[in-house]
Order: sequence, then C-alpha cells, then structure tokens
Amino acid sequence: MISSLRRILEHPRAEWFIVALIVVNAIILGLETSASAMAAAGPLLVALDTTILAIFVVEILARILVHRFAFFRDPWSLFDFFVVAIALIPATGNLSVLRALRILRVLRLITVVPSLRRVVGGLVAALPGMGSVVALLALVYYVFSVMATKLFGAAFPEWFGSIAASAYSLFQIMTLESWSMGIVRPVMEQFPYAWAFFVPFIVITTFAVLNLFIGIIVSAMQSEHDKMVEEERQSIAQGAKDERQLMLQEIREIKSELAALRAALGAKTA
Repeated sequence: MISSLRRILEHPRAEWFIVALIVVNAIILGLETSASAMAAAGPLLVALDTTILAIFVVEILARILVHRFAFFRDPWSLFDFFVVAIALIPATGNLSVLRALRILRVLRLITVVPSLRRVVGGLVAALPGMGSVVALLALVYYVFSVMATKLFGAAFPEWFGSIAASAYSLFQIMTLESWSMGIVRPVMEQFPYAWAFFVPFIVITTFAVLNLFIGIIVSAMQSEHDKMVEEERQSIAQGAKDERQLMLQEIREIKSELAALRAALGAKTA
C-alpha cells in the first residue's frame, strides 16, 4: 500500500494536478476579494476553496504516511505543512487576520516547481554574504545620518532633524525617489555645496553597495546551477553504472546457463 501511494504521489500527473489546484486556488482567493464576484458566486467559490483545501490536507497526510519522520526533516515539506495548517485554524474573532494568510497557499508552487525551488535555494544560499553587505550598508547609513543631522538639521528639521529622520531621508535619496527636486535642490538653496555630500552618498550606496547584493545573488544562483548540473551528472553516471552492472549480471547468468547446457550435452554424448 505504501509503495503504491508513493508511486501515485511521485507520478508527474499527480504533481501537475497539485500545480493546477494551487493556481485555481489562487484565482479563487483573488475572486473572494471582489464584492461583485462574491455576490454572484460566493457560495460556489467558498465550496471550491474548501474542496481544494481538503485535497491539500489529504495530500499532506499521504506524504506523512509515505515518508514518516523524513517528512518533518525536509524544510520544503515543513513549509507545505504549515502553509496548509494555517488555513485549518478557525479565522474568527481575534484570529480573523488569518483569513488573509490563506493566500500563502499559492507559495506552494515554490515547493512543487523545481525551477522556483532552485531560485529560492540560491537566495537562501546568498543570505550569509548579504548579511555582510547589510552590515556595511548600515554602517554607511549611520555615518551619513549623523553627518546630515549636524550639517542640515537646524535648517531642515523635518528631513534631517534627528538621526532617524536623516536615515529615512537618505533612504529616499538612495532609492532615487524625488531625491533631486524633492530634497537635494531645496537644501542646496541654503547650502550650495551640499551636492558634495549627497552625490558621494548616492555613488556609495545606490551604485556600489546595492550592486554588491546583485553580485552575491548572481554568484549564489550560479553555484546553485552548478550544483544542480553536478547532481544530474552524478545521477546519469550512477544510472549508467547500474545499467552496466545489470548487463554484467545478465551476461554472467547467460554464461552459467551455457555452461550448464554444455555439461548436459557432454553427459548425453558420453
């Protein structure tokens, strides 16, 4: 029974069926936010959502039955478990906010589609390197926030009156959102050489430090791709090795049968 259930779960059609259900469920959850859609087919949408949730629960239980404790050692399986379990919590009273978390079921596509899983794996692998870049960016922010507060705080208290206000204003400048006309040019009307402060800040943060994030992510993605290629190569090599061993075993069996036939023919002729 367990082996049959495993074959069903690992069959490509079953995987595509789950993918289709996730997509349909995402559409249903989106339609539930529309008052006109709920007025026209509210009970049907709720019934479909409940049915799909029941199928997800059965699938998770089947995977637990097949993999047993190995299911809870797999991070992707645990992610599926918690995403489905959230939808089973009664969303009433103070827990009504959990209704909005039902859309997290759409994220199950990450665990089902291998290409998405590799992308997330690359992002996770990039987190240690990104932590160092975040620390560097925080240090730069703190230094420039203190300088901006001392230089422009008295004249522009709304933007640079405190370190927190300066950090937020500098964040806006870093994103290049109305940085020139909205902040820098008004400051330069009173401080003509303020560009010597803001331009290096933009160069350091927007064009240097933030590009380090891209470099780290690209490097992690490349490593993840190389790892995938190596695993596929090893899988192909292992398959070829198993096939050779099977052929050798069959050749040995044929040789033994031929030897037995020769012995039988020799006994008859004697």
